[in-house]
Amino acid sequence: MNGPFLLAATQLNISLLDSAIILAYLILITGMGLYVSRKQKQTVDSYFLAGRSLKWPTIGLSLFATNISTVHLIGLAADGYRVGLVVGNFECLAAFTLIILGLVFAPIYHRSGVVTLPDFLEQRFSAGSRIVLAIMGVVAALFIHIGMTLYAGSTIMHEFFGIDVFTSVIVISAITTLYTVMGGLKAVVITESIQTVLLIIGSFAITWFAAGALNEQGIDSFTKLRAALPEKHMSMLHESGGFSWFAFVLGYPVLGIWYWCADQTIVQRVLGGETEKDAQVGPLFAGFIKVLPLLIMVFPGVLAYVLFRDQIGDNPNSALPVLISQLIPEGLKGMIAAGLLAALMSTIAGALNSTATLISIDVVKKLKPETSDARLVVVGRITAVVVMILAIGWSTMGSKFESIFSGLNSMIACLAPPITVVFIWGVLWKRGTAKASLITLIVGSILGGLTFVLDFGFGIITNDLGIPFMLQAWWLFVICSVVFVVISLLTPPPTADQIEMMCWKHPLKEIVFRKLSGVTDPRLIALLLAGIMSSIYITFA
Repeated sequence: MNGPFLLAATQLNISLLDSAIILAYLILITGMGLYVSRKQKQTVDSYFLAGRSLKWPTIGLSLFATNISTVHLIGLAADGYRVGLVVGNFECLAAFTLIILGLVFAPIYHRSGVVTLPDFLEQRFSAGSRIVLAIMGVVAALFIHIGMTLYAGSTIMHEFFGIDVFTSVIVISAITTLYTVMGGLKAVVITESIQTVLLIIGSFAITWFAAGALNEQGIDSFTKLRAALPEKHMSMLHESGGFSWFAFVLGYPVLGIWYWCADQTIVQRVLGGETEKDAQVGPLFAGFIKVLPLLIMVFPGVLAYVLFRDQIGDNPNSALPVLISQLIPEGLKGMIAAGLLAALMSTIAGALNSTATLISIDVVKKLKPETSDARLVVVGRITAVVVMILAIGWSTMGSKFESIFSGLNSMIACLAPPITVVFIWGVLWKRGTAKASLITLIVGSILGGLTFVLDFGFGIITNDLGIPFMLQAWWLFVICSVVFVVISLLTPPPTADQIEMMCWKHPLKEIVFRKLSGVTDPRLIALLLAGIMSSIYITFA
C-alpha cells in the first residue's frame, strides 16, 4: 500500500525525514483507529454514536476536524489571494451558527434521544420525511463531503509531492475507509482529535514563514501590508459581488444551519455527547477554534498575493502550493503533508460514518425492524465501502468547477434550503405539520437540483442572471419557507407527541430567559464567543 507513495517521494528527492513523518502519520492514525475498534463492543449505540460517551473537548475538536478539509486549505488560501479576508466570513460566521447548534438544536437532540437526524424528523413529522432526509444526507456525503475532498486532496498531493493523483486517491481512501469501517464513530473522533492538532501546527508553520518573508521585503507593519494589497483586500465587508455583506447576511445562515445543525456528518458527534451539557459546549468550543482558519488559512493567501503574485498569476488555487514550495524548509514538508492528510482523512472519515449510520438506521432498520445490531454494523461497513467507491468516481468531476471552495459551496447552496427550512420551522414552530415537511423536502430538492444543473452545466443563474450561490440559497429558502408555512396552515396541526420533546414550545422563554446554571452555563460561553467574533469584525471591517 505504501510502496507507490514512498517511490514518488523518493523520485522528488523529498528528504528522508519528511518521508518518515508521512509514513509515521499513516501508521499512527491507522493503528489508532484499529486499536479503538478492538476496545469497544460493536452495537448500534457504540458503533454509530460512540456509546454516547463523548465529552465536550472531543466533540469540539472532532467538529473542527470534520469541517476543515483540503478544500478549505486550498480554497481559503486561493480566495484569500483572489479577494482577500472577505472569504473569512465563511469561518467566522460559522461560530454564530455553532451557537445556534449549541443553544437551540443540541438540547432538543439530546433530550429526545435520537440516533440520527432523519430519526428526529420521523418523531417530529413522519416516516416519509425520515427517508427523504436520509437519502439527501447520503447524497451530501458522497458528492460534497467525500467527492470534492478527494479531488482537492489528490490534486494538492500531486502538486506538492508529485504523487500520481490516482495513487494518492486510492491509498488515502483505503486507509481512511479501513479505520472508519472497523472502528465506527469512536475511532473517527479520536483520530480526528489527533488530526486537528497536526492540521493546526502545519497551517501555523505556513503562516509563520510567510510573515517572516514579509520582513525580508521591508513590510513590517499592517499599514505597509495594506498599501501593498488591492483596496479592500484586508476588509471582511465588501459591498458588491458574490461575497458582498448582504449575500453573507442572507445566504450564509441557510448554508450554515444545514451544515452545522442539520447535517448528519457534523451533528453525529453532538448526538454522541455523554450529557446535554457536553452536547452544548462541544459546538461552542468548536466555535472558538473557528477563528483560526481566518488567521492561518485565509491570511496566508493574502500574504501570497504580496510575496508571489508574479508566480501565482491568474491561478489562485496554486497559492498554497507556491507558499509551501518557496518557504517551507526541508524537514517541515513532511509535517505539512501530514496536516494535509489529516484534513483530508478526517472529513472523509466523518462522512463515511454518517452514511453508514443513515443507511443502517434510517433505511434498513426502518424497513426491517427485526435486524440485529451485528447485522446493522455489517450493513454500515458495506455502505461505507460502496459510498467511497462512488465518491472516487465523482471526484474526477472536481476539475469542472472554477474554484474548489466556491464549487463546494455552490452545491451546498442547492441542497441546504429545504433542510434548513424543515429544521428551523420544525424546532421553533409548533404548528409545522408532517405533510408540510415532506412536500417541502421534495419540492426543495427538485428546485435545488434544477438550479445546480442550470449552473453546473450552463452557468445560467450565476453568470447570465447574476445571482451568486449564496443569494440562490436565500431565494430557495424563501420559496421553501412559503411552501412549508402555507401547507402547515392548510393541514391539521401535529399531535402532542410530535412536539413534546421535539420542539421548543416557547423558544425565547426557554432558551434565553431560563435561569442560569452558573458561570459555565452554555449561554454565557456563547455570549463570550459572540463577543470575540464581533471584535474580529470590528477590527477588519
